[in-house]
Amino acid sequence: MPHKFKISAAKNGEFIAKFGYNAETMVWSENYKSKASAQNCIDSLKKNAPGAAVFDLTKGEEGKGYRFEIVASKDGQTFVRFVAANGEPMVRSETYKSKSSARNCITSLKERGPKADTVDEA
Repeated sequence: MPHKFKISAAKNGEFIAKFGYNAETMVWSENYKSKASAQNCIDSLKKNAPGAAVFDLTKGEEGKGYRFEIVASKDGQTFVRFVAANGEPMVRSETYKSKSSARNCITSLKERGPKADTVDEA
């Protein structure tokens, strides 16, 4: 399966969780102090992303619970954030010129994330 999660080494002995397609990283997490925390992020995405609502913050939409947010970047493009029920962002995407590309990113994570393999590159 070309979609996969990766746990990669980050700065200062920390770890980062990523989801991507082939060689392209679609979303990535903050740095975690332990590999187990990066794995917990992945496990939560697999469990909670498929049923998460999507809110377009560029249109003033707001939501609670596990959710995807489409956010305006400073340069007028958009990016995707997946937010946990406690309001903390778990992962974010690159910026996209079109909202349809941002929505495609969300669809990939919702539909392909739960069955995606996890590769430990750390």
